[in-house]
Amino acid sequence: MTSVPTGKPSLLQSRIGGFPRAFWVLFGGTFVNRLGTMVEPFIGVYLTQARGMSLASAGLVMAVFGIGSLTSQIVAGWLADHLGRRATLAGGMVATAITMIALGYSTSLPAIVAAMAVLGMVVDAYRPASQALVADLIPAHDRPRAFGLLFWAINLGFAVAMIAGGWLAQSGFMWLFWIDAVTSLVFGVLVWRAVPETRPEKTHEAGGFREVLKDRLMVAYVVITLAYTFVYLQAYSTLPLAITGQGLPTTAYGLAIAVNGVLIVVVQPLVGHWLAKRDPSAMLALGMAVVGAGMALMAFVSTTAGYAATVAVWTLGEIFTAGMAGAVVATLAPAHLRGRYNGLFGFAWSAGGLLAPLIGTRLLAIGPGTLWLTVGALGLLGALGQMAIAPAVRRRAAA
Repeated sequence: MTSVPTGKPSLLQSRIGGFPRAFWVLFGGTFVNRLGTMVEPFIGVYLTQARGMSLASAGLVMAVFGIGSLTSQIVAGWLADHLGRRATLAGGMVATAITMIALGYSTSLPAIVAAMAVLGMVVDAYRPASQALVADLIPAHDRPRAFGLLFWAINLGFAVAMIAGGWLAQSGFMWLFWIDAVTSLVFGVLVWRAVPETRPEKTHEAGGFREVLKDRLMVAYVVITLAYTFVYLQAYSTLPLAITGQGLPTTAYGLAIAVNGVLIVVVQPLVGHWLAKRDPSAMLALGMAVVGAGMALMAFVSTTAGYAATVAVWTLGEIFTAGMAGAVVATLAPAHLRGRYNGLFGFAWSAGGLLAPLIGTRLLAIGPGTLWLTVGALGLLGALGQMAIAPAVRRRAAA
């Protein structure tokens, strides 16, 4: 008698198998969108070089963008629950495409400020809807793996965009605006045509942001996330200033931060399956501690190689957190409030994006050691906070 194959999944299937088609559409659209993310990283250069703005004016314009981004997450979270994930995500991407073109052709300061305010509102409006969509589609035990794959797609696409964007900017900044607009539009159309609406049917349960804010566990998690975001985003706000402030060339920052992208693209797929089986809160706490340690080590280096080594340390911490943050939000959020919960979570990241350069530069003015040891301690504090709420998160997951 012939034996029937057991059907044991292959190594590749165990890492990427088992997800519905709608998830892979979201994955592909996210990757395409990140491939075209060229305007944001170069916006300061564009405003000062192409539009002739002073540093002060450019800073004001970027602050307007940041304020728009803060409100964006709250509004988009409400829309994801009220209008649906599909409509919010697709609508946000189409609005982003239109605003990118409007900004590219704006020449006066009022027009640029208005376009940047709208762009801040719409460019990341897809995030709460995307996170809620994954929570709707994927069962709880597989969410860390799903969120980890999206994290990898974002980083791979962004790494390519940074290289291509720097090269294309030499031929004219309008290339950046058009490519960003087209990839945003492609993402929106893909979702609209190929992703079904997953929002749970409305029930008698009332709810809104007031209900989210009554969830003390979620509020504690958002505060911890804000602290971690402040630490993590120093890498993209004060780190280039710290490196050049020590007399190193600007290329030193480029080389050091490139280590981050390379390690994520190479290492994360290798360990993602193993990490997905671990407790999300424990992995988040470990990752926050390692990121904090890597940042603190920057107080003791002064060469390009030294900075690259510290980037490698905190990148490993970032890999530990990959996919875990979204999985915790999905655990805490009732199905009918997933958009709002993710909106509040996204608000913490936007707030961290505003506070990181604002406070970080003042700490750097006191001294590099003050900056890096302070953010290192804050990273450790965030890890301790995550460990403190971990039992309550596990109880919520079990319930």
